[in-house]
Amino acid sequence: LYLSAFCKFANVSVSPLFVHYCVYIYTTSPSPVKASSSRATGLFEDLRSLRTKRLAYEWTAGSELMGYGAARRSSRVLADERARQVLDPLGEGSKKLPQALIIGVKKGGTRALLEFLRVHPDIRAVGAEPHFFDRNYENGLEWYRELMPKTLEGQITMEKTPSYFVTREAPARISAMSRDTKLIVVVRDPVTRAISDFTQTLSKKPDIPSFESLTFKNRTTGLIDTSWSAIQIGIYAKHLDNWLQYFPMKQILFVSGERLISDPAGELGRVQDFLGLKRIITDKHFYFNQTKGFPCLKKAEGSSKPHCLGKTKGRTHPNIDPEVVQRLRDFYRPFNMKFYQMTGRFFGWDD
Repeated sequence: LYLSAFCKFANVSVSPLFVHYCVYIYTTSPSPVKASSSRATGLFEDLRSLRTKRLAYEWTAGSELMGYGAARRSSRVLADERARQVLDPLGEGSKKLPQALIIGVKKGGTRALLEFLRVHPDIRAVGAEPHFFDRNYENGLEWYRELMPKTLEGQITMEKTPSYFVTREAPARISAMSRDTKLIVVVRDPVTRAISDFTQTLSKKPDIPSFESLTFKNRTTGLIDTSWSAIQIGIYAKHLDNWLQYFPMKQILFVSGERLISDPAGELGRVQDFLGLKRIITDKHFYFNQTKGFPCLKKAEGSSKPHCLGKTKGRTHPNIDPEVVQRLRDFYRPFNMKFYQMTGRFFGWDD
């Protein structure tokens, strides 16, 4: 009787997972007659919550962002997400949508942060950048979830794609997935970041124009070309305004790229606190590599050997005209000041 009621209430056509879940509850009760009442109450609570979330999603954010048909498909994925979390009788874990994202910024230190975080036993992360919320959104949430590693109860699924921070559509899309998503942004002195960005491009395209010529629309007038992505990314306050339309500041953590080098354990402590995890990653996990000028892990995830970031990290920057550097510092100063006020943290880029 309960099994019939459960499945009818759940509308099993939504997903085979609900059928599986109903059968699992019924067949694993030590005494079906005795246990059915309490299990029924719990299951009805789960299903009622799922149906409410589905309806709300279909008729609000989902339908506005993707159209009604796509919204229904995505809402089913979100409903299945809850079912997968509840149903794991063998303790093998399941693939879940990420609860935390490293959303930026390019050349800020995002790869280092991700590699450091993967040492934590309660964090599972995708190695490659999925670029779901900027380039692959049309593939749908089910495609996105399949990219994720399996996690157990209590573990956090993460991914990092630095371009999300400067993608205008990303905040709305991530909010549609889950308004509870925690966001991490690694920021760095925007002038140094721009030079690093240019250095990376130069290594792939040696024939590009000079840094100086790309920086200015007109060198004589000193007008900065904000359409160049290397410059535009560093206007952090402008991008943050967009994110604050969808997420409260308490759900966004800003990590200092400079402190990630000078005090990795300190910054990792802040990140672990933000994620609600025990501070397991400490000073004992790091050593400083004098050659690369970066901290390295004494033991990487799944290895007993020391691990440093690849040769593409820590490239030597080209010499840039000091006058150009100063012009850029003057340009970024008001944006930096606004960013300090918005985040409540002074990063010291203008000292």
